[in-house]
Amino acid sequence: MSQDQNTSTPHDSRRLHWAGVVCGLCAGVWLGAAEAPTKLVNAGLSPFAVSLCMVSGVFAARWTLPTLLKGTSQVAGDLMRKKYLIIWALLAGMMWAVANTLTVFAIRDVGLTIAFPLWNTNSLIGLLWGRLLFGELKKASPANIARVVIGTVAIVAAATLLGFSTMHGGSSPSPHAVQGILAALGASLLWGTMYIPYRKAYISGMNPLSFVTAFTFGELGTVFALVWFLDGGAKAPIFHTVGLEHLLFWLFLGGFVWVIGDIFQQFATKYLGIGRGIPLSNTNQLWGLAWGALVFGELANASATQRIMVIAGSLIMIGGAIAISTAVATQREHNSMQDMLQRECDRYNLDIREVVRDYSRPEFDSSGKRSIGDYAIVATATAVFLYLGLKARVPQIAFSSQWVVVLVVVMLASVGAGIFALRKLSNS
Repeated sequence: MSQDQNTSTPHDSRRLHWAGVVCGLCAGVWLGAAEAPTKLVNAGLSPFAVSLCMVSGVFAARWTLPTLLKGTSQVAGDLMRKKYLIIWALLAGMMWAVANTLTVFAIRDVGLTIAFPLWNTNSLIGLLWGRLLFGELKKASPANIARVVIGTVAIVAAATLLGFSTMHGGSSPSPHAVQGILAALGASLLWGTMYIPYRKAYISGMNPLSFVTAFTFGELGTVFALVWFLDGGAKAPIFHTVGLEHLLFWLFLGGFVWVIGDIFQQFATKYLGIGRGIPLSNTNQLWGLAWGALVFGELANASATQRIMVIAGSLIMIGGAIAISTAVATQREHNSMQDMLQRECDRYNLDIREVVRDYSRPEFDSSGKRSIGDYAIVATATAVFLYLGLKARVPQIAFSSQWVVVLVVVMLASVGAGIFALRKLSNS
């Protein structure tokens, strides 16, 4: 849980923990669905082009959703009160952009079903940084330490099992399995490290909706640079491909879906910490498996051994994530994290009372007035999606429409639960 919670009652701590858990699980559902459009990489687009299109959708969504929920004036106020966090937000966006590009390579080379569990080892990286930099698990109870150790071992074992499953003698092994595995693990390293800026922002009291707004410039600038320097510069195919409009909608949609999941993931990180929040959101591995296997039939031609290895590795990894996430912080651990909060306040000359007050403010403030600029942002983003949607065509990729409907219903139900949890927390 958060280090700020030792100033609250046990009832408050339980409410914050419950909200964090719901947000983490909701994040898993949406983050799992967001990577499905990257299957379009098999339709002839380069991984750099796919990433740029997705991040463009991310950019539109990261501005639109905070504007709807808070308004740009409140977002700007949050950023101006803590200007030093803007640099951290840009850095986090840069790491996100590179990691996202690596995931596209991984999906191309080893498939969505295999790539997801491998890059979800970012929970190990996040757990390490949470312990070293933010005092998470310091002075934790023996039971909590045991859960974290067992969960960590389970996640590493599952990642290894899933990695070897791609090289097993199945019917159509990938010729670039090693390359795909390395790309997924590289994404894991970057995404695990990316949570350092996240956590610094939230222990300083910044609202996640404000942080992700600054985050967008780092990610869009970085992915554009990747296309420019590694995919042909001004001659890059993404800038000259004729008839690309019918694919852009799906990639923009993938970016939009990712943002919804990422916002809930950030709320989970705020209320549970890195070591507990990331494993919960990493249940996206289960949903990535569902999209890859059920919708796109990635296991249709796999051998029985491959299927057993993939399913067993997935279940082991989820079990490890659950073990870590259920290690609820004790009062002694809260006190240790409070020391880290005081250190951050001393480092950046912050008033700890103001930080605690900012932390307890409602996440959504619908009472604030919306400016003409706010409505213009929402209208522009909506117009872009409508324009692309009118030109979209169903990609020529085999998929199960029935399973798409089932998984979309689950997505809508989960986001409803997440919004309910945050609203209830804000109104209590």
